[in-house]
Amino acid sequence: MSYRTITAALALACLSVPALAQTTPAPGTAMPASSDMTSSGMGMKMADTATVKLKYVTVKPADVMSSKLVGTTVYNNKNETVGEVEDLVIENGKTLTGVVVSVGGFLGMGESYVVLDPSTLAISDKDGKWMVHADTDKDTLKNAPKFTYSKMKK
Repeated sequence: MSYRTITAALALACLSVPALAQTTPAPGTAMPASSDMTSSGMGMKMADTATVKLKYVTVKPADVMSSKLVGTTVYNNKNETVGEVEDLVIENGKTLTGVVVSVGGFLGMGESYVVLDPSTLAISDKDGKWMVHADTDKDTLKNAPKFTYSKMKK
């Protein structure tokens, strides 16, 4: 399993994990009105140590695991292959904000990446085969703004 797959799986799994990024006020202090204890505070945080008590969650049948999405073929509405899901973009460890799709190329040569808004995609599981659908065509994706991993902070 690749580093990107593991990272994407962890990130997507944490999207449905309540309370991982909650902060607990010191004893005797009042809870601020716009506290991170609300649903907007859910997710992971960047830190060297964990400060929130460990909690467990139950995965529901309707939940989607990122390991099922990464590597999935992307089809258009004519059922033509237009790309493949490469990665997921998780904003601040909380919200899925993009789906990185590889487009063009052959056997990994000449392919490029675009980042699609997740709200523009549909996913399905037909007979155990996951599919992602986008209302687009190959040329539109080939001409879309390109994404490069080298631009990301390490």
